[in-house]
Amino acid sequence: MYQLKHKKAILSQNHRPRLAVTLGDPAGIGTEVVLKALADSHLGQNCDLTVVGNRDLLLKNYTSLRANENIDLANPTELSILNVNLDGNIKDEVILGVENAASGAASFAYMEAAIAATLAGNFDGIVTGPIAKSAWKAAGYIYPGQTELLAQKAGIDKFGMLFVARSPHTNWTLRTLLATTHIPLCQVSETLTPELMSRKLDLLVECLEKDFGIINGKIAIAGLNPHSGEKGQLGREEADWLIDWLEEEQKKRTNLTLIGPIPPDTMWVKPGQAWYGNSKVQAADGYLALYHDQGLIPVKLMAFDRAVNTTIGLPFIRTSPDHGTAFDIAGKGIADATSMKAAIELAGELVCVRLGK
Repeated sequence: MYQLKHKKAILSQNHRPRLAVTLGDPAGIGTEVVLKALADSHLGQNCDLTVVGNRDLLLKNYTSLRANENIDLANPTELSILNVNLDGNIKDEVILGVENAASGAASFAYMEAAIAATLAGNFDGIVTGPIAKSAWKAAGYIYPGQTELLAQKAGIDKFGMLFVARSPHTNWTLRTLLATTHIPLCQVSETLTPELMSRKLDLLVECLEKDFGIINGKIAIAGLNPHSGEKGQLGREEADWLIDWLEEEQKKRTNLTLIGPIPPDTMWVKPGQAWYGNSKVQAADGYLALYHDQGLIPVKLMAFDRAVNTTIGLPFIRTSPDHGTAFDIAGKGIADATSMKAAIELAGELVCVRLGK
């Protein structure tokens, strides 16, 4: 699905990417999308894949899913599994389709095990199944999401959420970085600063160069307010500092083309055209959105079933499907594994680039 431009993104037989694949919340669709993805034998040809989760819950969910007809699943007995031990009470309280503290405790334990093993050098990257933040909170783990846990455990404070998707229509690749992530909308304007924007731009430039081989890239940067503030008539952020910040960044980054601040309502016109088939459109190599929904509404409209959430700034690769736990359909056998497959494929490609293989 992903064919990176970097000439080094050729799979090595000497060091196949070693990926940990967490099952996510065991009450959600994580087990289903992982087992559906791993049923595709092509994925295992290029990577060494290890499922991270509790073996008993995995087998229980597998048995339940097998009751559905015409569903293709990998058999857990044939997979490499890093078993995560759980208290018996937790296992007993996990019920498909029911979000609770037990399912949150299990998914948190899976993440901790995967991160520890990766930092110890056993894996080159992690592909994470979907979790429910509210279930983590119910279990006593207060994190905005998996991204923040990964950053804390890795000991870094400069990181970002980059969403990557390859168009099935044109093969054009959309890359969208969020300047702010899991915060209330009312806090966005006070959280955005020139310093934060520079850190996020640094991350995006580094990622484009290191992971995608794009050296002289074009990056589009969104405005915050309608019409990018209309010269201060519809909001002051652009006039007060965002335009000046962008001009200074362009002076410092002479090899790059920085475009913006683009009015948010027109920011996504060219990406949409490039995604759906207008080959004449000169879309950017990367898009920097200023807040969660500004970036993710267009990403999910174009690529809901194939977008990949990539945490950049970590000392290892981390990808995740861009969807949630979908408790309402858990166990029904109808979850779409396309995004999980894409997450595994992209993680393998990025590991190869990182390793110079």
